[in-house]
Amino acid sequence: MTKVNTPVGENLWFDGEFLYSLIIDNATYSLFPQDTPFKLPLKRCSVVGNGGILKGSRCGKQIDEADFVIRCNLPPLTSDYSLDVGTKTQLVTVNPSIIDKRFQNLLWSRKSFVESLKVYKSSYVYMPAFSMRHGTEPSLRVYYTLTDFSANQTVLFANPNFLRNVGKFWKNKGVHSKRLSTGLFMVSAALSLCEEVTVYGFWPFQIDLKWNPIRHHYYDDVLPLSGFHSMPEEFLQLWLLHKSGILRMQLGQCNSEEPQ
Repeated sequence: MTKVNTPVGENLWFDGEFLYSLIIDNATYSLFPQDTPFKLPLKRCSVVGNGGILKGSRCGKQIDEADFVIRCNLPPLTSDYSLDVGTKTQLVTVNPSIIDKRFQNLLWSRKSFVESLKVYKSSYVYMPAFSMRHGTEPSLRVYYTLTDFSANQTVLFANPNFLRNVGKFWKNKGVHSKRLSTGLFMVSAALSLCEEVTVYGFWPFQIDLKWNPIRHHYYDDVLPLSGFHSMPEEFLQLWLLHKSGILRMQLGQCNSEEPQ
């Protein structure tokens, strides 16, 4: 959301609550950048999911070689994982539920939150503040917390019109779910921003390409809420994009001679 595409007085409809809207007042308008802060088009982009297939992939160097790296939902980037997932980040998404569960809605854990974001250096923090009503307050708290602590990160708010249109597009392609995953939203955004897109860590299955069991995430085995996303359907669509040359999916190890 920018001052250019969201003027004061606009009646903004939430994309996740179809009967709720918000009039953009001066205070909310002041939180938006003047225009899209990226120099477009971006050239090579890495979109990094959190799938367990990344563990042992040795893809960190290849991921970091991109001009722009997008990561999802504040994933860990400690030295335990950097060989597989890299450390470079230009944009990282934050689901408001993470602010609630991990940081007590920033009511008492503001400093620990700011400290935890230092690993993402001067990246943009992308939040769906206007998707669901319960996500607006924690998203705004993130903005004000980072501002109050003069942090290096800059908050950007997802435009619900973009999220709604992306949802309709993929539904017409056969992805039927209550809501698309953050990953598919970010791949969709990357395809409109970047000349070349490579995706990593998008693998919704419990075994890898060699039939070895793998964890759900590269950092833990916590499963998502059932019935919310349709990850196999999303994977199929990404695979079709890969096969048609629109993007590249990295599924095997990155230290091999041949691309996977």
